[in-house]
Amino acid sequence: MHRCASLFLIVLLAACGGADDSAPRALPGDGASRVAGPEAGAAAAPTIPAGSPVVVFLGDSLSAGLHLPADQAFPAVAQRELAAAGLPFELLNAGVSGDTTAGGLRRIDWVLARKPAVVVVELGGNDGLRGQDLASVETNLRAIVARAKGSGARVLLLGIDVPTSLGPDYSRDFAALYERVAAAESVPLVPHFLAGVGGVARLTLEDGLHPTPEGHRLLAQNLLPALRTELEALVSR
Repeated sequence: MHRCASLFLIVLLAACGGADDSAPRALPGDGASRVAGPEAGAAAAPTIPAGSPVVVFLGDSLSAGLHLPADQAFPAVAQRELAAAGLPFELLNAGVSGDTTAGGLRRIDWVLARKPAVVVVELGGNDGLRGQDLASVETNLRAIVARAKGSGARVLLLGIDVPTSLGPDYSRDFAALYERVAAAESVPLVPHFLAGVGGVARLTLEDGLHPTPEGHRLLAQNLLPALRTELEALVSR
């Protein structure tokens, strides 16, 4: 899995200040990326054959699995599920807690230096919680997707819903911008990625925002069909 190289890149991403420090953190406890490593009670890592495709998760605290062991975050859960199904991939979790679409855009070139076969883009939640301008969020996401596509990677966009605390119009329009980005850039979208988890008390931690281990397992289930399709397309080439 080239584990040392992967871990070095993740540390480097965090050191480059991927999170947007120009505004207060939107999520309690945010501000540091998680680096995968052995932890007590960790789930057994799958055996990943050499030459398996690299899948990068460019995201925020959801991808990073904030407050949980790295193996319980949804990217690691998805890796185990798909490896067991005969679709192994090398996971590079580039989730940085507190990150925004602007931060993701600043980090994308570092991510692409790893030459991923697939880039899963999970960003926008912090933008929405801060009430960022929708046009700017959309522009950032389009730039991230376009740059990843330009590198030859397949891109999977995860649609994020935000609470209606900023008004139902903002929440509705925020969800709709992911559909426009996916259509304009011709990439697959997992709409309403947080469905069944976001806002469900028993599936979130005490901060009321970040998923529990069970919440992450459900997020992985939301992701799996689309990610499976992308990996199967690589195998069939």
